[in-house]
Amino acid sequence: MTLAELVRAGRTPELPLHVELADAAGPAPLTLLKLLRVLPGQRYVGLAQWRGRRVLAKLLVGAKAARHFRRELDGARLLAEQGLTTPALLADGLREGEGGWLLFDYLEGAESLGDAWRAVEHEPVLGTGQQQVLGEALAAVARLHAKGLWQADLHLDNLLRQGDRLWLIDGGGVQAQVPGQSLSRERALENLGVLFAQLPVELEPHIEELLVHYLLVNGEHALPLEALLEQVAKVRRWRLRDYLRKAARDCSLFAAEIGAFGLCVVRREQQDALQPLLDDLDRRTELGHVYKTGGAATVARVELAGRPLVVKRYNVKGALHWLKRFWRPSRAWHSWVEGHRLELLGIATPRPLAVLERRWCWLRGRAYLITEYCGGQDIIARFQPYSAKDGQSLPPESELLALDRLFAALLRERISHGDFKGHNLFWDERRGAWSLIDLDAMRQHRGMRSFARAYARDRARFLRNWPADSALHQLLDKRLPQVPGTCPE
Repeated sequence: MTLAELVRAGRTPELPLHVELADAAGPAPLTLLKLLRVLPGQRYVGLAQWRGRRVLAKLLVGAKAARHFRRELDGARLLAEQGLTTPALLADGLREGEGGWLLFDYLEGAESLGDAWRAVEHEPVLGTGQQQVLGEALAAVARLHAKGLWQADLHLDNLLRQGDRLWLIDGGGVQAQVPGQSLSRERALENLGVLFAQLPVELEPHIEELLVHYLLVNGEHALPLEALLEQVAKVRRWRLRDYLRKAARDCSLFAAEIGAFGLCVVRREQQDALQPLLDDLDRRTELGHVYKTGGAATVARVELAGRPLVVKRYNVKGALHWLKRFWRPSRAWHSWVEGHRLELLGIATPRPLAVLERRWCWLRGRAYLITEYCGGQDIIARFQPYSAKDGQSLPPESELLALDRLFAALLRERISHGDFKGHNLFWDERRGAWSLIDLDAMRQHRGMRSFARAYARDRARFLRNWPADSALHQLLDKRLPQVPGTCPE
């Protein structure tokens, strides 16, 4: 296959894939063994075999290939010229009108700091594991900044750990201010804001402590904490908007088919596994373990290849109900968007996997939401042993602290649930957190006034799960944060 033909290979070309390349030494066929990143018709990145060795291949095709090739090449050269630890560029080439290629030394056994972080992200905030990963990342960024460079697409997956060495990769995002001279304070703050904005919000009070790892390597500038926090907040807002837009279109994260006669958006890595369920959704839902049926919604747990999932089907009760619903986004779509909002904000909820709408000439009918199964107890069942009026024992402090964190997050993000009964809050043992379900009425408020009223309703509804004169009710009433002016002291 030539580069000109690769542009038509789609998202999942059959492997191994043989691509014809040539350099000064003559023809050098490349065999792609494993794809790591694909932008159909633009970029194919993967593990390959070339001249008897394993390499990381970046193949750039399509109308923008030449521009992307030069950006990748310039960035890789900048990293190497400044003496930074980066994989060696073994070969590169560009064929005008066809595409370009860059072949790098493949780092056997390397692990991205993104993977290392995912292994420790549920540990206590800024525990030993988290300190190690973030300390390595900040030291690497400091070395980059000390050389006058920055990574525009800065994230932990662009830092690879191999043994005791940390490698900088992805030259396409590397930019220079004055190579060899330390980056300006303003540019350094902007770039650090990109990194910190991708970390859990709970780490924000520890940013000043974490900056020590950066300043020990690059102490050229004082970094005002207030200015850095403003930059972090700015990037977080942008990332949320960008992520929610991606959840509504076909991209590397989501497979989407949206048209006049139906909508189907699926997390791309789940598409193959979910296809048998998507092909027979109504029957499998009705044969599953039904929690709720009839009326506006049917909720069931279904088994798919031994994996439990939850399907929530939003029914059309009749003509009048349809007239009220057909013209606006379905509740399934609303829950899909809000589930991804919570996920990006670090608030626990079962991961949304797919959303479907039946349509006729764009008019919406029945809709479906598929999520991961949350197998823990809801808070009513979990706190039942402590709910007696004269009860003396209290729930475990770890679970009360998790509840404190949940309410603090809802306050921080101005999120109201809309139906905060105990059956919509489940204990997630793996994360040590309370997980929100049933997001049909969830909303992130722009203004404090509307949020304060909605939060007060949520808080009052939550407390009504237990008798007002019970010790548990009184304990929770004292612990749960209040919005000034909405709750009695």
